[in-house]
Amino acid sequence: MSRPDSLTFPPHLIPPLSPYLPRPDSRREDPSSLPFLTLTYAASLDSMLSLAPGVRTALSGPLTKSMTHHLRTRHSAILIGVNTALADDPALNSRLVGAPLSSQPRPVILDPEARWDFTSQSKVIQLAERGEGKAPFVVAGEGVEVSDERRSLLERAGGKFLALRRGKDGGKRFDWGDVLRLLKSEGLDSVMVEGGGEVINSLLGKEGNRYVDSVIVTIAPTWLGKGGVVVSPERSEGAQLRLRDVVWQGYGEDVVLCGRIER
Repeated sequence: MSRPDSLTFPPHLIPPLSPYLPRPDSRREDPSSLPFLTLTYAASLDSMLSLAPGVRTALSGPLTKSMTHHLRTRHSAILIGVNTALADDPALNSRLVGAPLSSQPRPVILDPEARWDFTSQSKVIQLAERGEGKAPFVVAGEGVEVSDERRSLLERAGGKFLALRRGKDGGKRFDWGDVLRLLKSEGLDSVMVEGGGEVINSLLGKEGNRYVDSVIVTIAPTWLGKGGVVVSPERSEGAQLRLRDVVWQGYGEDVVLCGRIER
């Protein structure tokens, strides 16, 4: 029996998305390859993700919301930053009707300072315990202390903390190459990055965009106005960041843009 909040995604909308998604097992057998990385998010007409930092803002319509849940089933992992975890208490699973546990993505939280104070009541933990999703992997900085209580709670649900050295910017972020190599070592060969703003802008920046295999952006027919969380990566000197192989699709009132970063 499906849950009341279950979603369906029309089969005829799947083929246009498929060229921008990882092929099953395409990178699993090659130990030298990094996971396939899809960057996806919903934005307003003024490139805003939300009205303000920490404010959850609904942008996707019914069709693009179900599209997101379809995309989740096509990836080994779904990745967000700690600020999104703190603000949203996200579920990070797929609510598609009939989606088996094997098709659920592994949630990954980038949390350099181990700030995400999850509990047994956190959605992602409860869903894992009910078999409706997987427990998260929390990537924390090497040497960061994590309480035995939190570590035990996460491991009982089927997740774990992963230690990773921090980058060169004062230890506030990880290097994307290090993150992807770590996830590959955990058997995750495709990663869907959903947010938030700091993570997206970092991944679109000079050091991050080399790892992006495809971009899928939902554009909602609304303006949020100044003061919101904006997608606007640092400008690369002498070069514009552009997409190639671009396809635009209408999903109800929303528009979905698919493309690959031009190298």
